[in-house]
Amino acid sequence: MSQIDIVLVKPGSQRQLYGELGDFKLTAIEPPLWAAILAAFLKQKGYSVALFDAEVENWNYEETARRINDINPHLAAIVVSGSNPSASTMNMTGASEIISSLQELESSAKTLLMGLHPSALPERTIIEEPADFLCQGEGFKTLPELINAIKNNATEFPIEGLWYKKDGKVISNPAPEILEDLDSIALPAWDMLPMEKYRAHNWHCFDDIHNRQPYAVLYTSLGCPFHCSFCCINALFGKNTIRYRSIDSVMEELDILVNTYGVKNIKIMDEMFALNENRVLQLCNKIIERKYDLNMWAYARVNTVKPKMLEGMKKAGINWLAYGFESGSKRVIKDVTKGYKVELVEEVVKMSYDLGFYICANYIFGLPEDDYDSMNDTLKLMFDINAEWANIYSAMAFPGSQLYDFALENKWLLPESWDGYSQYSYESLPLPSKYLSGGEILSFRDYAFDAYYKNPRYLNMIKNKFGDDVVSHLVEMTSNKLKRKYSCI
Repeated sequence: MSQIDIVLVKPGSQRQLYGELGDFKLTAIEPPLWAAILAAFLKQKGYSVALFDAEVENWNYEETARRINDINPHLAAIVVSGSNPSASTMNMTGASEIISSLQELESSAKTLLMGLHPSALPERTIIEEPADFLCQGEGFKTLPELINAIKNNATEFPIEGLWYKKDGKVISNPAPEILEDLDSIALPAWDMLPMEKYRAHNWHCFDDIHNRQPYAVLYTSLGCPFHCSFCCINALFGKNTIRYRSIDSVMEELDILVNTYGVKNIKIMDEMFALNENRVLQLCNKIIERKYDLNMWAYARVNTVKPKMLEGMKKAGINWLAYGFESGSKRVIKDVTKGYKVELVEEVVKMSYDLGFYICANYIFGLPEDDYDSMNDTLKLMFDINAEWANIYSAMAFPGSQLYDFALENKWLLPESWDGYSQYSYESLPLPSKYLSGGEILSFRDYAFDAYYKNPRYLNMIKNKFGDDVVSHLVEMTSNKLKRKYSCI
C-alpha cells in the first residue's frame, strides 16, 4: 500500500476553549470548512488525502497524533482556521500539542501549520512552534509543491508561501497571489467528514431546540473589503478584498448538503453576505425555487442591508441575522472604523423585526476608547434592542488585526498563552482599553452577560416566541458561571 500524501487536521478541544460551556453543549461544532476545501482541491489534483476533525471526534491531542501516525502520511497539515476571525488563534495551543505528540511517537511525517493565525504571524510561529513548515496564505499553490518536494526528498524549498527553518535560520518565500476563480476549486469534501455529528448553535435552533443536527456551513464569498480595526479575517488572504463564487456553484453545493446529508440548519459564513443586493436576491430566488425548508443564518451589516434584500433572504429561509452592533457609543464606533452611524441601528432593527427575522446581536466590550460610561451605553443598547440572542464579547487583539499592532506599539498586556484568546476559557485575557485593564473589562463583560440573559423582559420575550423549553435552556446556561483567572470581581 502506497504512503498517503497528506492528512489535513482540524485541532480543537471544547473543554479547553469553552470551559464549563463545552459540557453543556451550548456551543456549535462546525465542520472544518477550510480543511474540507483544501482536501477537495488536492484530491482534484490527484493527491491521496485524509481529513481528520479532532474536535468533532472528541480526540485528545495524543490520540490525534496516534491517528496521524497510524496512516503514516508524507505531510501532516494542521489547519488552524475556523469559520470566524476569533476561531484560529485560540486553537494554536492544540495545534502545537498535536505536533509535539506526533514527534514523541517518532513519526516520519513532516508537519505543517497553516490557517489564519500562522498567516498573521508566520515568522514568530515558525520560530516558536515545533512544525517543520508553515504555509502563509490559502495553500492552493503551496501545498501541492510542498508535497512533491517532500516525496522527492528535497532539502531546499523555494515554494511561494512556505516558511521553514534550516541551520537555525528562518527561510521565507513570498506569499502567492490569491486564487481569484473560486469556481475552479472542487466543492468542499463533505464526504470525508461525519456530517451527522455537527451541531448548530443553541440560538440558531430556538424554534426547535432539540434538533440541532445535522449542521453545515456554506460559503458564497471569501474575504471582506472593510477595515474594522478589531478584525483579522483578511490575514489569510493577504489583502482586503472580496471574491465571489458563482450562483450555480453555491446552489450545486447546497443541493448536496440538503439532498445527500439531510442538512436543514446552515450557517452562511461569508463575512459580508448582505452586501451586493442583486447577487443576494439572485441566490435567494434560486433557493426559493427549490422549496427547501431551511433554517439559515447570515452576517449582516447595519449600513448595507436594504428592505428588498432582506425580504428575499427571509423567503429563502434565512431566519437569523447576525449584526455587528459592537458598541452603543458613537465615539467608540468611530474609533474602530466600523463605518456606520449609530443612529441607523434603531431603523435597521425595526426593519428586521418587521420582516420576521430573529436577531443575533454582536457586542464588544473593551474597544480602545471604552470606559465604564461607554460600556454602560452598550449595555443600554443591548437592553433596548432585546435581541433573541446576544454574543457578548470582550475585545481581543487577534494577530492579524490592527488592534494587535496597536497593542504591541503601546506595550499593552496580551495573553500569555494562545488559550487566553478564547472568550470563554479560564485563561481569557481581553485587551485593555485606554482607560481600563483587561481584567476590569472581562468582569464587566461577564456582568453584562448575566444582566442580559437573566433579565425578566428578555426571558418573557423568549417564552412568548419559543416556549418554556428554551427558557429552561437559558436558565440552565446562566447557572454555569465561568471561572476566570483575570476577573477583577
